[in-house]
Amino acid sequence: MRIVTTSVRAGDSPAASSRDERAAALFGWVSRNKKGVIWAAAIVLVGVGLLGWRQLSNRQGERVASQRLNSARLALDSKNYPLAASELASISANYSGTRSANEATILLAQTRLGQGQSQQAIAVLKDYASGAPSEYQAQAFGLLGAAYENIGHPKEAADAYQQAAAAAGMPFLKGQFLSDAGRTWLAAGDTAHAKTAYQEIVAKLDSTAVAFEAKERLGELGVAAK
Repeated sequence: MRIVTTSVRAGDSPAASSRDERAAALFGWVSRNKKGVIWAAAIVLVGVGLLGWRQLSNRQGERVASQRLNSARLALDSKNYPLAASELASISANYSGTRSANEATILLAQTRLGQGQSQQAIAVLKDYASGAPSEYQAQAFGLLGAAYENIGHPKEAADAYQQAAAAAGMPFLKGQFLSDAGRTWLAAGDTAHAKTAYQEIVAKLDSTAVAFEAKERLGELGVAAK
């Protein structure tokens, strides 16, 4: 009796046949939709090109902004405040979103405050502070608080200091801003908010330099420090 053997190729397996069918179906779909495929590929290529161009443009913008920021710092060091302010304002406006533009905005506000131009400092910071990157937000709100305090607006100053404290990462900065907030809340006649600010210092930041003052202020307000 003769035994007949049959060889089975991998390509003849059900799985392989299924793959071949899917490949054939995909090829057929592409053939039927050539125009759409070409447009989709073109859009992807354009998108990749635009992304690369944008990244290159951002790097170039950051480099130019950094160079101009260094020039503005030199003007500040030379006490040429008008030139420094003009350059810093230009960097802030023309290179928005770069690290140098954020630093220029903070420096511009400091320059305005240093010149006694608190109202101009408020104009720089009022819209910027709330949308500033996290690493600049506490400083921006702190400067805004100082500017409001300088023009005799304690309530607005206290609110800005409170937001600076909320954004501050380091305990000593948070404590200082809360102390500033407590002082200006009192100046605004709002003892409830002042107590809250001082109590937060005592409860959460007892090791900071302003904790002793906070306890004294609470004592003066008739609140026992815990």
